[in-house]
This record gives sequence, structure tokens and C-alpha cells, in this order.
Amino acid sequence: MSEPETSVTHPGQPRPVRLRDALLRARIEAADRTGVVVDLRDAEVARLEILNDALDPLFAQVPDKVDLFDRGISQGDTPRLWIDVVAHIVMGRDKRMYRFVQDTRFGRIVLAESHDTAVIVDAVTDYVARRMIERERAMVVPPEPQAAAAEPPRRSRVWPFVFGFVLGAAALFGVALLAALRSW
Repeated sequence: MSEPETSVTHPGQPRPVRLRDALLRARIEAADRTGVVVDLRDAEVARLEILNDALDPLFAQVPDKVDLFDRGISQGDTPRLWIDVVAHIVMGRDKRMYRFVQDTRFGRIVLAESHDTAVIVDAVTDYVARRMIERERAMVVPPEPQAAAAEPPRRSRVWPFVFGFVLGAAALFGVALLAALRSW
């Protein structure tokens, strides 16, 4: 077993910063200073990672039995932070604005758009709550309607068919017999 890490801070020294946070800030600063496309893409990914970290407390509250959400960052041509199968967050054209969108059968709709991560976190929180309510409603089995007390028994549909078949065969036989008698 390892001992918990303790950090000793001396008066007058700043509190230690997580290396991951420092790396993300450094990527954003580097992308802001240069106009290179690769750096801009790195800045998009870094901003999406910051937002992903801000969403950790929300998704920690989602029960384990709810499997609607599959959060993660895709590293394609356009980096995206996926919330579930149909909703994701992309960066706007200026690479500083978050755009929370949902794909529907009628096209893509923008659910929220802001430079501020707190606004997007609130929008994602509302979205997650709505999706969980939709799931609850879909999981509820509607009660079966009460059967009528004096419902008449159902008749078989086979007997009318058999009766019609026998009647048709007898009529056909009769017509054939009449035709044979006339030809004699």
C-alpha cells in the first residue's frame, strides 16, 4: 500500500497546480499565439477537455444503471465532446465558443452556445435530466385495460369459410352435372 501524497507548502509559495491543468493552459496559450491549424485543433481539443472535466461532477451523479450516456472526446477532423449518441459539443468558428448540438431526424439543432463553460454545463445538465425522464417514461409499463365482465365468447372464423367452400363446390358440381345432362 502506498502512502497518500502530501504536499508541503511554505508560506509565501503558491499552491501546487495539477500538471494536466497547466498543460491544457499551455496548449491554449500556444494556440492563441500562433495561427497554425494544428495548434487551433489542439486548442479545440484542450477546451473540450476542460469542459469534459467540468462535467465530471454531473456524470458522477448519474446512476450506474442508466446507460444512456457515453461521454468522450472524438479526435476527428472536427473534435467533439460526445454526451450521448445524438448530442455533442463542438467549438464554434472562432474556436472559443462552445456549441452544444443535437442531431434529430429533422436535422441538427443548437441547444446552447456560449463562451462560458458554466453556461454549457447548465445546458448539458438540463439535457441529461430530460433524457433521464424520457427513459423513465419509456420504462414504465402501462396498466392493462380491464376486460369487460360480460364479453361474449369469440366465434371461430374457420366454420364460415368451410361452409362457403362446401356450398361453392356443390354449386360447381351441380352446374357441371346440368351441362353433362344437356349434352346427352
